[in-house]
Amino acid sequence: MELEPVIGLEVHAQLLTASKMFCGCSADYSGAPANTHVCPVCLGMPGSLPVINQTAVEYTILTALAFHCEIPEFAKFDRKNYHYPDLMKGYQISQYDLPLSRAGYVLIDDAGAPKRIGVRRVHLEEDTAKLFHVDDTSWIDVNRSGVPLMEIVSEPDMRSVEEARLYSMKLRQILRYLGVCSGDMEKGAMRFEANISLRPKGSDKLSATRVEIKNLNSLRAMVHATEYEIARQTKILQSGGTVEQETMGWDEVRNTTYTQRSKEEAHDYRYFPEPDLPRLQVERKWVDDLRARLPELPDEKSARLMNESGLSAYDTGVITAEREIAAYYDRAVQAGQARSVDAKAIANWVTGELFRLMKETNAEIDAVKIAPAQIPDLIALVNAGTISNTIAKTVFEEMYQTGADAPAIVAAKGLAQISDRGALESIVEKVLAENPKQVAEYRSGKEPIAKFLVGQVMKATKGQANPALANELVMRKLKGD
Repeated sequence: MELEPVIGLEVHAQLLTASKMFCGCSADYSGAPANTHVCPVCLGMPGSLPVINQTAVEYTILTALAFHCEIPEFAKFDRKNYHYPDLMKGYQISQYDLPLSRAGYVLIDDAGAPKRIGVRRVHLEEDTAKLFHVDDTSWIDVNRSGVPLMEIVSEPDMRSVEEARLYSMKLRQILRYLGVCSGDMEKGAMRFEANISLRPKGSDKLSATRVEIKNLNSLRAMVHATEYEIARQTKILQSGGTVEQETMGWDEVRNTTYTQRSKEEAHDYRYFPEPDLPRLQVERKWVDDLRARLPELPDEKSARLMNESGLSAYDTGVITAEREIAAYYDRAVQAGQARSVDAKAIANWVTGELFRLMKETNAEIDAVKIAPAQIPDLIALVNAGTISNTIAKTVFEEMYQTGADAPAIVAAKGLAQISDRGALESIVEKVLAENPKQVAEYRSGKEPIAKFLVGQVMKATKGQANPALANELVMRKLKGD
């Protein structure tokens, strides 16, 4: 019997707010000494009262709108009760039956075919403290406790690990475009929980049991844990066994899942409305104002670039991968319009030479010294025949290192292309005189040798000869014209 996986993901994303979810402590705790961003509220002290962070609510609704979710008119916070050392209160303030959004979707592109992955809900809660286990001792840092945490719950619509990976990457890309989450998984800004079951291929029924893998702190861990769990369940089912419903952890050292506890259902958490917080009324004008704040998102931007600039799906995918790079490209294209510089040519320089140099220097786009408008200036020099493509690459490297304008570099270093027929003709004659053997070979029928001779002309002029003119003059001289 052939089996197929059924995968759902819960993605937790820390929001980029200045303060925590229910108190005024700074949410920027990364690198801070342990237990320094704390107060009675995030420490869970008896009698302390939470206050809702409005920006966190707005960021959650904004994200839900980007995922095409419905925004109900009312929402509330609930107490999710469970006991663990990183949760001092004994409960987490989360959302249960009245979340801030529901019924959305995200489109992924798997092998060129779009697929819709349902988003069941995007809701808001508080993060927990962080435990550190050293030898036989456990330590707790409360700095993270209370940081606004957005949970994005998918429908069980993914049928492969690759689809789960693409979905996760798409979520991260959209969150970064919105500016609501850094997406920095190394700092715990995004974490994953995977729900996995198997069923006969072709069936439309969900398995009665599923396994949840908790606290996957990187995309790599999510992929490897999901692959392992699918293989484990496949082995059990194909041998006639039964997969138990349970919550599991992931051991990155041993590359294996391990049982933590039996899988909880909602009633195990004994949800009830948070008595210290009012129910939220989400006014339609508020939602409309937030919708108006949505930036051009990756799919929309890709469609526009393909339509306006004639770029391929590959080019648009590379350019729109990061919002900052897409903005850089847009500014370069806008500047190039006044110079009649083709958008595709700009894309080639950005995805080619610029990306190459950024990779070599391990630089982000905001550290690049070349201003967007300088790229079409360089291309205009090539189009005008002032410099060759080969020289342009040399000029571009100088621009990358210094930030200087292309025309200034060309003038200062005497890199202008040699297009003067008389000057270039004398160089061609000298090259042919120095290579009599190759001239004779050409004239005896070995026509490809002409390319070598043109190359010698380019070498003699340090790449500054007009290639078309050099080729024309070499051919004329070889034919005795």
